[in-house]
Amino acid sequence: MIRKLLTSLFLITLLGVVAPSFAQFRVEVSGVGVTQLPIAVSTFRGQDLVSQKIAAIVQADLERSGQFRIIDAGGVSLDEMTRPDLALWCSKSADSLVNGSISRLVDGRFDVRFRLWDVVRGQDIGAQSYAVTSTDLRLVAHQIADYVFERLTGEKGVFSTRIAYVTKSGPRYELWVSDADGENAQAALASPEPIISPAWSPSGSQLAYVSFESRKPVIYTHDVLTGKRRLIANFRGSNSAPAWSPDGRSLTVTLSKEGGSQLYVIDANGGEPRRLLQSSSIDTEPAYSPDGKSLYFVSDRGGAPQIYKMQANGGNVERVTFSGTYNISPAISPDGRWMAYISRLNGAFKLQLMDLGDGTVTSLTDTTEDESPAFAPNSRLIVYATQQQGREALMTTTLDGGVKARLNGQSGDIREPHWGPFSKQ
Repeated sequence: MIRKLLTSLFLITLLGVVAPSFAQFRVEVSGVGVTQLPIAVSTFRGQDLVSQKIAAIVQADLERSGQFRIIDAGGVSLDEMTRPDLALWCSKSADSLVNGSISRLVDGRFDVRFRLWDVVRGQDIGAQSYAVTSTDLRLVAHQIADYVFERLTGEKGVFSTRIAYVTKSGPRYELWVSDADGENAQAALASPEPIISPAWSPSGSQLAYVSFESRKPVIYTHDVLTGKRRLIANFRGSNSAPAWSPDGRSLTVTLSKEGGSQLYVIDANGGEPRRLLQSSSIDTEPAYSPDGKSLYFVSDRGGAPQIYKMQANGGNVERVTFSGTYNISPAISPDGRWMAYISRLNGAFKLQLMDLGDGTVTSLTDTTEDESPAFAPNSRLIVYATQQQGREALMTTTLDGGVKARLNGQSGDIREPHWGPFSKQ
């Protein structure tokens, strides 16, 4: 898989909407986190009224984060108005407990309520309620998990955010938008030609991507809500690797309009691009620092692909990666502390994590075909594509590599994931 990606990427650099549909994934969690909070999630009273298993979704979200250890609730059903026997749950080694209910409202919507308990201290930590249609039940489950995560860790949860990715099935390519757990996927674009490099705008309202539908790489932006798209870059030669600026006003892209593949800045509405560097090397795969002051990118100026950093206006280029002879696909965490990237090590392509403070590098995977890392908006998880047991797959991993979740597609090659931002609503 990584070879297909690299072939496409470097071919590009060297060469100078459909009706909603659904794809289902199965989440498989493996590994053990160093420090995990034990929590139980009881079956919501009234669960039989709906097809979405709220408690199970909440459990899977929390477990996938690597921050929680799930205590089996044993099928116990408790609503949010029932004060649980906290001593019983304490004896089960649970530090926290979630209980709740689902009921149908007169207008046909569902009333979903829950309460979070501190079992150790015997305290009611908080409660929420939602009135939603059946189509929003999964979103509510993710929002409950977000609430629990934030109350117990002090950090925002990412379970109600979205990811984008590309699939190839036979001659058909599709750009998908799904929940952060891979479920509830909807096709944003379908094409008989390749689609690559999806990138979320900072607002989460648009996706930039590269399409080969005109038999050359061309950059578009796509409005996720309306399905409308805008042509951004269709210059002579190739147009590739879009990266949004943190303010959403512009994109840095790779163009070969003047010969070699170089980095340019272009307005988010299109227009005339501005070249950032004057170099004879291949410069591609830009990635902004969260403050927008720096750009990371891949260049072969040293003879082989390595990751470099420069000022966003194009000044003060410095090399960032020094271990390994082949390093590509930089992704910078939203908190600015980490850089995920792909390194070729003994012929294998592996996900690496660099502490940008001291340069320490950690290998996060034991797979050999990793590609396209992207951080969750809280910087706690990384999504990437890989091959595992002979199958294409999307994976998430914690920053210590201790907990991984496989999002298994039912058919087709799965590639190039990108994690969207927190909702602006």
